[in-house]
Amino acid sequence: MLSWLEPPGTVRPRDDRDHEERIALSAANTDGVQMRTEDVRAWIAERREANVFHVQHIPFAELDQWRFEGGTGNLVHASGRFFTIEGLHVVEHDGPHGDGPYREWRQPVIKQPEVGILGILAKEFDGVLHFLMQAKMEPGNPNLVQLSPTVQATRSNYTKAHGGSNVKLIEYFAPPDPDRIIVDVLQAEQGSWFYRKSNRNMIVETVDDVPACDDFCWLTLGQIAELMHEDETINMNARSVLSCLPYRDTAPGAVLSDVQLLSWFTNERSRHDVRVSRIPLKDVHGWKQGAEAIEHEDGRYFKVLAVAVKGSNREKVSWTQPLLESVGLGVAAFLVRDFGGVPHVLVHARVDGGFVDTVELAPTVQCTPENYAHLPPESQPPFLDTVLDAPPSRILYEAIHSEEGGRFLNVRARYLAVEADDTVEAPPGYAWVTPAQLTALTRHGHYVNVEARTLLACLHAAAAQPRMGV
Repeated sequence: MLSWLEPPGTVRPRDDRDHEERIALSAANTDGVQMRTEDVRAWIAERREANVFHVQHIPFAELDQWRFEGGTGNLVHASGRFFTIEGLHVVEHDGPHGDGPYREWRQPVIKQPEVGILGILAKEFDGVLHFLMQAKMEPGNPNLVQLSPTVQATRSNYTKAHGGSNVKLIEYFAPPDPDRIIVDVLQAEQGSWFYRKSNRNMIVETVDDVPACDDFCWLTLGQIAELMHEDETINMNARSVLSCLPYRDTAPGAVLSDVQLLSWFTNERSRHDVRVSRIPLKDVHGWKQGAEAIEHEDGRYFKVLAVAVKGSNREKVSWTQPLLESVGLGVAAFLVRDFGGVPHVLVHARVDGGFVDTVELAPTVQCTPENYAHLPPESQPPFLDTVLDAPPSRILYEAIHSEEGGRFLNVRARYLAVEADDTVEAPPGYAWVTPAQLTALTRHGHYVNVEARTLLACLHAAAAQPRMGV
């Protein structure tokens, strides 16, 4: 393996253009070498039955190695590793000098400073790239087992802070062979529930004979695209990694040039003054703590719960941990409109308290409608009614996907791409961009949020299915 510190021997191309052709070929191929797409569901069910999986709600007092810290009230692990549940105080001014209107709130938040690895191994079979997907159990998944990256592990996991077994195939990603990297970028997770959390999203190619394992399966991008249309099948981490693939751009142009888009986005980041401070969990006003849950006084947003878990094919077969559970089904949607025959999506420059850099590009609509049901229409999220009332003829993509099951319990959202009519314009804080422009931005961290990355992966999947028309 080459070292990053070795002097370069020869000048090489700055762009790996051949990746785009190989990715397009894989996306067009729905016949995998190992398994037919229609058999994957049965295989996932078989893996679910082959292992012992059990998740049970428990009182906080029954958490093993977890405790509420004296003084702060933060929920912490005895090792000082993994993550903590603490408080966040956010003040957002809609102005560069704190002189505009503002919002202020306090909430519990997950603080997990270590960077995890989300890595997918790729390999050519019969000249076509395949991707090694894992049927992985996560305690928060509604159906327990979904297709995940080859490796999905926190630093605490792959350094065995939990005292469990080795993470399979971690050697391909920590560190990767620099000559085999297709994708390697830090991406943020939910800024509304995590404080500055990032994972290393990676796709690394191999020519090795990777040992067969019951919980792993090689699939083409075309097969994964078909599965992306099914509810709760491809997990959030896999969707995030796959969104970063360098798909070929065949569009002749865009409403905004790349320079204009970056300038608009820089302006959005500059005009918001967001002041965020971590606070003790005990000082999070408006939330109440009981024996089995921490929840908002009005029953909105989310809850902090505790669970006991058994998973016979995990690195550690039993454990307890906190999880966050949402209140209601979320909605994440892009409005889609053609300009000069080129499809564009309407992105929102969204502020979340947990973002590293204040603002990331988000879907047109990203919310849990139940949290706004008590508010007057003018206080509802823009375009929410347009999305919820869209007739089937305007829905270009739709599926229910769950969020990261290692930290969230049964958190699900309806992901949509909805065709907008020609009268829909971009209000302040929104912009029309092409999927290819978003794809280019995923090559850099903290530009495209995790919900928009899921939708981007869904758009790639829809483009691979002619009936969807995106």
